[in-house]
Order: sequence, then structure tokens, then C-alpha cells
Amino acid sequence: MEKDIAKVLLSEEQIQKRVREMGAQIAADYRDKNPTMVCILKGAVMFYTDLLRAMPIKLAMDFMAVSSYGKHTKSSGEVEIRKDLSTSIENKHVIIVEDIIDSGFTLTYLTRMLAARGASSIAICTLLDKPSRRAPGITLKSNYYGFEVGNEFVVGYGLDYAEAYRNLPYIGVLKPEIYENN
Repeated sequence: MEKDIAKVLLSEEQIQKRVREMGAQIAADYRDKNPTMVCILKGAVMFYTDLLRAMPIKLAMDFMAVSSYGKHTKSSGEVEIRKDLSTSIENKHVIIVEDIIDSGFTLTYLTRMLAARGASSIAICTLLDKPSRRAPGITLKSNYYGFEVGNEFVVGYGLDYAEAYRNLPYIGVLKPEIYENN
């Protein structure tokens, strides 16, 4: 796996420090609100786990699996719900935890859908934000984000290419020859 990485963009130490800072900020903002933390599977699992451990407040956990990529490196713009929430979010404060905001299609769709289900509030927490890749007309912003990244194909710490590289403890840039010919 290591030979497929062009460079390490964010070290394990940088990630963990920022995740702890984000957890502390969210805990301060939601200390009396008992938020429902919604992990977007599979990419956000590692971030979600570390983030929640950094939040010493009462909270609820839930999971969704959604996709707008399939097996491609670019979003199709069509969002597919593969696993829905297991509990109602009506009158609850919801924080969507995502690995990366890229085109913005998925999170725009999810925020509208969860708002229609009666959430009291919806916030977005993402480890990475890639504003250079937003689709035209999408102005989505994260309430909490770890790092802004450029237009490079990143993997590690939950982010994948064809289900590989998720288990890297850092975030690296994948060599273009790995994904360009597939």
C-alpha cells in the first residue's frame, strides 16, 4: 500500500490533534443538547470513533450508508441510501459526521432529507473539505471541519480507493497511475 502513496498530506499526529480540538469545540457547543451523531459509512468510521471519544458529553450514535460515487472517482450526482438511520431524529439536534466534502451532492441531499424528518437542527462535521471540487450551484459549508485540502485524490484514515487504503493511519495522496487507468 505504501508504494501507492505519492506523499503524506496529513500525519497521524496532525489528524489526532485536530480531531481532539474539534471534539472539544462540539462538546462545548452541544453540552446540554444531547446531539445525535450520524456517521456516514464507511469513510467516516475512524474519524467518527476518535471524534466521539474526544466529546465528554451525553450523545446518541447512529449510522447511514450513502453513495454518490459507486466505483468511480467522481460523483454521479445521484445519491443512493444503502443504510438508513435506525432511530427517529424528530426534534433532535443532529450532527452529520462525514470524511470529506467534495462535490457536495451527498451532504446537500442528506441535510434536506433529515430536515424533512423534523430534526431540531442539523450541523455538518467533516474531517476534510475540498471546496475546489464543489458542483456548480452547491454552496454547502461545514459547521466543523478539520482540514481544507486541494484537488488531489486522498486516501487513508477511512478514505478509500476501490475499498483499499482505509486502514492507513494518515491521509496520503494516491499516485495518479493507480486510479487513472481504472
